[in-house]
Amino acid sequence: MLALATVGFAVNFWAWALLSPLGPRFKESLDLSSFQQSLLVAVPVVVGSLGRVPVGALTDRFGGRVMFPIVSAVTIVPVLSLGLAGHSSLAALLVGGFFLGIGGTAFAVGVPFVNAWFPPERRGLGIGVFGAGMGGTAISALTTVRLVDARGMAAPFLITAAVLAVYAVVAAAVLRDAPGRTVPAEPLARRLAVTFRLGITWQASALYAVAFGGYVAFSVYLPTYLKTGYGLTQADAANRMAGFVLLAVAMRPVGGWLSDRLGPVRILAGALAVVVAGAVVQSFTPALAPVGTVAFLAMAAALGAGSGATFALVALLTPADRVGSVTGVVGAAGGLGGFLPPLVMGSLYGEYGTYAAGLALLAIVAAAALAFTLTAVRAAVRGGDRKPRTGRRSGHHRIAGTTA
Repeated sequence: MLALATVGFAVNFWAWALLSPLGPRFKESLDLSSFQQSLLVAVPVVVGSLGRVPVGALTDRFGGRVMFPIVSAVTIVPVLSLGLAGHSSLAALLVGGFFLGIGGTAFAVGVPFVNAWFPPERRGLGIGVFGAGMGGTAISALTTVRLVDARGMAAPFLITAAVLAVYAVVAAAVLRDAPGRTVPAEPLARRLAVTFRLGITWQASALYAVAFGGYVAFSVYLPTYLKTGYGLTQADAANRMAGFVLLAVAMRPVGGWLSDRLGPVRILAGALAVVVAGAVVQSFTPALAPVGTVAFLAMAAALGAGSGATFALVALLTPADRVGSVTGVVGAAGGLGGFLPPLVMGSLYGEYGTYAAGLALLAIVAAAALAFTLTAVRAAVRGGDRKPRTGRRSGHHRIAGTTA
């Protein structure tokens, strides 16, 4: 079940990230401004992020067995639309990108689905492995431009649509929810209201907006940054972005695994400290080899580990029947954290001709998140550790949610 969920996450994220590698090409062919290009690649991010809130709550109610095939099948529509007819104007790309965001909601399906299959002491690793499915963005980075060059604009979209269709059929036939899964009885609106009163919802949202938001921002904007700031070719920039993504993906389960053993606060603090250092170094726009490359790879590893640690924190402090709802809100915060930076970077570069200010802002935000982790989040974890374990239907769930 973990493997199937991870594959589903990767396939949907592959679709979700189809526009990013093509951003520079659309900029030239449609004569877009830097801000318009940033908006184009950011729209799927914000829609996929906000959509995680209702999708996470629906997953609590209906389970991943129902929701994974639905999300995968619905994502096929905008993928085909963009590939066949929706790439001839900015308006058509924005509309297609809006609905392409549905693929990004798969994250809010997978976390509660996987969480229910694991006991508390192994959830960090389990959710971390699932989170490696965000490597679907690397598939897009490595294949999209090559396929367009070799087979035409429609090729990557048609292939992705076919893979989504196969996965939707397989998921409908094979996926099973965990035995004894806790199914909430109250209406959706009431469940969301309770979710918004949980302290862990806001704590994890703030941290995920920085950790996963930073990853998403780099994954959608790094090709543009490298092409504009360092003069790399589109293909070379896309390949380097794929390396960034793959390292972040590999470190996500490591962050979850280390959190199971050392605690999520320590891992989050270490990861955020690395992000601060890397952003400060890169704000001076050093030579790409070796300093710039080391700074970016260090940030990739830290953002991946920090993302895994954040959801180890969610698994530790969230009531079992609220995991989907909390995941939806936290996932939305992470996606929104990735929506704003490309717009800010594009605007700052258009105004000043440099990306230094944008990276300095990243360092400041990561430093604030580090301070928050070492104070409020550490206190919440210590308070949760003092609470007794409370069994639910399966007898394995740890209830330690604090209310705001």
